[in-house]
Amino acid sequence: MLPVTWQNWGGTASCLPSEVAVPTTVDEVAALVARVRAQGTTVKPVGAGHSFSEIAVTSGVQIDLRAMRGLVSVDDGRARVTVAAGTHLHEIPSLLAPHRLAMANLGDIDRQTIAGATSTGTHGTGAAFGGISTQIVAATIVTGTGEILQLGENDADLAAVALGLGALGIVTDLTLQCVPAFSIRAEERPSSADDAIDGFLERTATHDHHEFYWFPHTDRALQKTNTRLGADVPPSGPGRVRRYLDDEVLSNQVFRLLCAVGARAPRTVPVVAQIAGRALSGRTITDTAARVFVSSRTVRFREMEYAVPLATVPDAVREIRAMIDRKRYRVSFPVEVRAAAADDLMLSTAGGRAGGYIAVHRYHGDDPADTDAYFGDVETIMTELGGRPHWGKMHTRDAGYLRSVYPRFDEFRSVRDRFDPDRLFANRYLDRVLG
Repeated sequence: MLPVTWQNWGGTASCLPSEVAVPTTVDEVAALVARVRAQGTTVKPVGAGHSFSEIAVTSGVQIDLRAMRGLVSVDDGRARVTVAAGTHLHEIPSLLAPHRLAMANLGDIDRQTIAGATSTGTHGTGAAFGGISTQIVAATIVTGTGEILQLGENDADLAAVALGLGALGIVTDLTLQCVPAFSIRAEERPSSADDAIDGFLERTATHDHHEFYWFPHTDRALQKTNTRLGADVPPSGPGRVRRYLDDEVLSNQVFRLLCAVGARAPRTVPVVAQIAGRALSGRTITDTAARVFVSSRTVRFREMEYAVPLATVPDAVREIRAMIDRKRYRVSFPVEVRAAAADDLMLSTAGGRAGGYIAVHRYHGDDPADTDAYFGDVETIMTELGGRPHWGKMHTRDAGYLRSVYPRFDEFRSVRDRFDPDRLFANRYLDRVLG
């Protein structure tokens, strides 16, 4: 394909690759990597472009995995499926449905590819559930030497490849440990911000999935609690029209309009936030897991997210509240607060400790300088708590800082030295975060 300027979904990163390749097989990927190595240039895979960081940016060859999608194989006896790397998350539930299987957990956006989501550490919420990368039990990867490696669950290097930042090679397929299909009862209720913050740790510990959204400039929050149920529980809750009004008209179309107004007249943001906070209403929905986990997100934004030790979340959110008031920022988007289980992946934001996740957003049309200042002040709060930035979202940390918060940081770098000795997969972002 002729190269064209590539831009990510959030409009925070772009590049003009020298070439765009669309391979259809792992052998074609290996041949491409071998050619790039011989030419002494670089190569990067790209998925759906849903990362906000520059992790996928390249001036070399861009490998687009759109042609490598779908179900590769199923092991019904062990509830495992192998999917091609370019498969989008939103495509997976229908692939698993005939086998009465589901992914153990998902985030609230499903536009990413499975390889892109896992390579950047995408996660959902739930104190007993790890990020999507923890569901990987095997992987096929083409390394920087052009070698095709098939790693199983007993291979030590899988702890690097399962969340590899695109720094180790081109992942071509992933095997996921699934669970029996299940439904979820989702309860959403408005509350005071203090109640949401003060009760977060207890609710996280006693429910399958719990999160909340705090709306800046208000004392209002929306709490979401999900309970896992059997697959055969019938759907219930608001009808199709009510859900369309809530999830599309109000949450996207009206919200987009309000954000656009706020971007042009920032002084209106607190007033609009107060009105919106008072309009929050509760609802209970029972549906299949994927339909509950995932939300429609069509309003474009920029995002920063940090993982901090779970116990520090309430104080961190309180500090952010105070900072917004003190600095007089005008923030249209809510602050999102979640949790995830500890795992043993080398560069997981929950590696070795339960993660409390705090995500801040700004409308893409907001003043860029004000957005950067806001994110910078949030980042200061997060780093004082030993926070770890989401690899696919905006942050300014470098290898020196990241080594101090990741016990297995240098172990990952050693794997990188073996898998990509010539740094075929390097770019400016990886140079900054890995050294």
